Amino acid sequence: MSLRVLLIGDVVGKPGREILTEKLADLRKSRDIAFCIVNAENASGGSGLTRENAAEVLNAGVDVVTMGDHVWKRKEIAALMQSDSRILRPQNYSPLASGTGFGIYELPTGEKIAVLNFLGRVFMKPADCPFRGADEALRNVAPHTRNIFVEIHAEATAEKIALGWHLDGRVTCVYGTHTHVATADERVLPQGTAYVTDIGMTGPHDGVLGRRKDRVIKAALTQMPFPFDVSKGDVRLTGAIVTFDPATGKAEAIERIQIAGNEAP
Repeated sequence: MSLRVLLIGDVVGKPGREILTEKLADLRKSRDIAFCIVNAENASGGSGLTRENAAEVLNAGVDVVTMGDHVWKRKEIAALMQSDSRILRPQNYSPLASGTGFGIYELPTGEKIAVLNFLGRVFMKPADCPFRGADEALRNVAPHTRNIFVEIHAEATAEKIALGWHLDGRVTCVYGTHTHVATADERVLPQGTAYVTDIGMTGPHDGVLGRRKDRVIKAALTQMPFPFDVSKGDVRLTGAIVTFDPATGKAEAIERIQIAGNEAP
């Protein structure tokens, strides 16, 4: 029996949280979603995640929250990560950092599923190698489940694609976040790993990566700093659905999705 996992890309600010709350329950029901993973590192004011907003995201019907380079923007999240295994930081940060970057969870059918969260290194803040980090984490995870989903929160497309090939046949899915722009390269790799370079952004699309376009344009024209406030209009929920066989951990299909605020799932 095949199962479906829903991956939702970078939730940005209040508009992103609101459309998640509005659309997720119906989407899970209509597409028979067994598990949902959401990147929420931009969910609070466009950068970071507060305790209250974490609860809002989880209460919308999310099973696991992943983070990225803005994970420590709201310092209170560190204590929450220590107590709530559903919130993951990048695994390739220092082992002394709060929380963890991978977890093993239970699917409704009783099978286990693992989620691993990594940060890229190209054009990003310093972090340990995500390739070697994935190899090490898999040694801990693989004995418990074949159903493994790996998020790479990274800027460079080549780095994400390389990690997909590196893990092909060893995990169910490798998918990218961070750029806020969905890519059209979703596919199942030869050894059975679903892959997509970026699953896009859940939030306002009438700006620049979720921020007010007038502020971003002024900064570009003047080379002066302006506050990049979260935009408000053209709100969309963006992500991907992966269909897989939980008995083998192999992906069968991957499909990009995008739902507008006024659109039914």
